[in-house]
Amino acid sequence: MKNSEDTRETLLKKVRAAMSEKRFNHVLGVEKAAIFLAEKYGESKEKASIAALTHDYAKERSDDEFKKIILDYGYDLDLLNWNNAIWHGLLGAKLVEKELGITDESILQAIRLHTTGAAQMTLLDKIIYVADYIEPGRDIPGVEKARAIAQEDLDEAVAYETKHTLAHLIDINAPVYPKTIETYNRWVAKK
Repeated sequence: MKNSEDTRETLLKKVRAAMSEKRFNHVLGVEKAAIFLAEKYGESKEKASIAALTHDYAKERSDDEFKKIILDYGYDLDLLNWNNAIWHGLLGAKLVEKELGITDESILQAIRLHTTGAAQMTLLDKIIYVADYIEPGRDIPGVEKARAIAQEDLDEAVAYETKHTLAHLIDINAPVYPKTIETYNRWVAKK
């Protein structure tokens, strides 16, 4: 247990150094929500904690740095047409692996999917996706209902979040990343 705590403290220092205080507080809120969901639904609390603490590790990187990563690592060049809202998850996992030395693929996958979701999501993927939406610091319309749903049915929480995120993007005339539509078709339109 001591090693686990030492590891968490070391990780916290690195994560804190990579972001603003506001973002760091959000990350701590996501960790709290993720551990709650992990306990409730039977996922590793340690993995949920690590994925939550690192899910926004790259959120405050510059657009130029993300564009360089897309080119240097041979990502699909279509990614150049998107922005930080997509990049910080998909590409952030690469930075978490490279800079923090986290190589557990289940954690990296949860980081990649935390903003877009996916048609196929593991329990950990769903926990981080939902925890990011319902963390205690969030004050967005519908968040209380999302929190209540998350306590009853994680799949329904994924559907609720996806539906509301998509509605928000449409409402502000923002482009919708294709994987988000896949998530909608799998978790919302199935009903």
